[in-house]
Amino acid sequence: MGIRGELFSKKVLLQNRSYFFNVKENRRGDLYLNIVESKNKDEGGFERQSVILFADDLQEFLRGFDESLRVLEKAVHEKHRASFSERKRADQASGGKPKQERSVKVFRKKSRET
Repeated sequence: MGIRGELFSKKVLLQNRSYFFNVKENRRGDLYLNIVESKNKDEGGFERQSVILFADDLQEFLRGFDESLRVLEKAVHEKHRASFSERKRADQASGGKPKQERSVKVFRKKSRET
């Protein structure tokens, strides 16, 4: 077992913040997932926020998370479709050729690649 009951740790680096996914075991033997977000403060240092999910609650959490992802994916798709339609109308109004629609990557596909 690792430091302070740590069984697994994964770091995800993004442009202006980092995420840490840590699977841990407390002193009583309860397993939990600790998700930590860390981002740089303008005045120096880091701002950290943490969410703890116990193994017993994980399935219900994942159902809510999955439902939220589906709504988010749908909203992004609709937003891109509306944006494409607006560009197409503007191009047609100006007499130019319509620009080709850019492909939209779905969140699930992106998350599987990392």
